[in-house]
Amino acid sequence: MPVETVLVCVRPAEPAADVDPLSGAVSHRSGSPALTDADAAALEYGLRLADAWSARVHVIGIGGPESEEALRIAAALGAGTLRVDAPEAADLMADDRALARVIASAVGRLPYVRLVLCGDGSADGGTGALPAFLAHELGAAQALGLTRLEVREGDGALVGERRLDGGRRELLRVPPGAVCSVEAAGLRLRRSALPAVLRAARAPVESIVPTDGQASSVGAVSAGPPRPGRPRTRVVAPPDGTAPRDRLRALTGVQTPHHAPELIGPVDAVKAADALLEFLQERGYLNAPARADTPRDTPR
Repeated sequence: MPVETVLVCVRPAEPAADVDPLSGAVSHRSGSPALTDADAAALEYGLRLADAWSARVHVIGIGGPESEEALRIAAALGAGTLRVDAPEAADLMADDRALARVIASAVGRLPYVRLVLCGDGSADGGTGALPAFLAHELGAAQALGLTRLEVREGDGALVGERRLDGGRRELLRVPPGAVCSVEAAGLRLRRSALPAVLRAARAPVESIVPTDGQASSVGAVSAGPPRPGRPRTRVVAPPDGTAPRDRLRALTGVQTPHHAPELIGPVDAVKAADALLEFLQERGYLNAPARADTPRDTPR
């Protein structure tokens, strides 16, 4: 029986900025691209599921050679690694569909892939659409934005949990070969032993370079110049009258009484408000209020 693979896709990113909660000062941490919290959660889920299925974990990372340090963290935990070399392909990093096409081509190198895991977002400007595009390229089912993923006792089915509006939750039964994205949701990546860390630090990381055809989505979606919005047509009631002359008068409003512009003021606030209310009542925008028996006090 062939060994199954749990594939984890990660996008290492540079460490985020630190914000002092007292002073509000912002400082940037220096260092190599690292796994984001969502990517670390995806890797931890991958390791747990691989233990349950007696499978192996393979991690595909996207980025330049500086991202290999993040992949070696996965290698120290026993995962195989592959890097999609995108050191200068800024267009590829910004195009989730092209990126999904590259990853899908790399999936063919691996043994039977039982599950594909991704983080639900990235810190490098990604839109979070990569898992959906990847499911499309693989022709697989997708379960996105999961907060929990585990093998159910009894029937051994893979079940994911997802948030819904109004504080509700739903449980999804994930079929084999599906693409799932997970939130960090308080899950932390396990630590590896020091000897494994030292071995992974010296181990080479295999890389692939996307071809021109893979790294382009030209023709897939195009956006034209912006155009002014045009309201939709709607059905309106016909004008009163049966004769064409009467209907034209109703449409043009020539028989509607008009009021000449009236200058009110300068007056105080109370008189200005009364004049405004009277104007709205005359034109049917407000119902006439019940008059008080006592006159209103004049403001001082």
